[in-house]
Amino acid sequence: ISCEANPNSATLNWLKNMKNLGVNRISFGVQSFHPKKLHFLGRIHNQEMIIKTLENANKVGFKNINLDLIYDTKLDNKKMLEFELLHLKQIKDLITHLSAYNLTIESNTAFAKKEHFKKNAPNLMKFFIKQLLELDFFQYEISNFSKTKAQICKHNLAYWQGKNYLACGLSAVGFYENKRFYTAKNLKNYIENPTFRSIEQLSSKDLNLEHLFLGLRSIVGIDETKLNQWQKDKINILLKEKKLFYKNKRYFNPNFLISDELALYLSS
Repeated sequence: ISCEANPNSATLNWLKNMKNLGVNRISFGVQSFHPKKLHFLGRIHNQEMIIKTLENANKVGFKNINLDLIYDTKLDNKKMLEFELLHLKQIKDLITHLSAYNLTIESNTAFAKKEHFKKNAPNLMKFFIKQLLELDFFQYEISNFSKTKAQICKHNLAYWQGKNYLACGLSAVGFYENKRFYTAKNLKNYIENPTFRSIEQLSSKDLNLEHLFLGLRSIVGIDETKLNQWQKDKINILLKEKKLFYKNKRYFNPNFLISDELALYLSS
């Protein structure tokens, strides 16, 4: 059971209660160590809270601790990312996993209204990932890193392998037998009817596209038995160009940064 929390609200007592309830993985929405960037992202915690919360999680006995970071904001440049990496290195022994996401702008959010926002060049992403690998993190998906292969997040793998999974809480998403289940997105509605689920029936085309997209951006890879002949012909071209490699009846992408382009090529 994995639970998400923010450093400013995850008190020692709360962590103890979560552990006693059976939660065995905790994920902290740190997002940044830099005060200006935290302010830009609307976060109210600081470095001291981050360190204290991680120490408390270890003290309580959590063995699987994740930290979320966000990069590619308008404040990010090489100097900012070096600051993040320096502080990450200092707390590395307190975590077992890292998720590093580029900032995604959704419509009808506060960030969508910031006209001065613009994304930085992709080479910042390459730099950041390269530095994480040099810190001995193992990258098993475009945004996810574990300290060892044994510490890969199991529920992350379940998503990418197309396995069934349950989800509860506001705006949660579950998956079971080719159907996706959504809880209420409005807090009042969720409290009044926490068992409500809207259902999305996924077509074979939907499932094929997801298998391609998720497999190419992770170590899961693509199952050759799920490809049609037309896709296999395209795969052979990618193999010749060394964009993919083949092992144990699966195709793997050695460069996660081009996963979207590869998925588009195979599905169009």
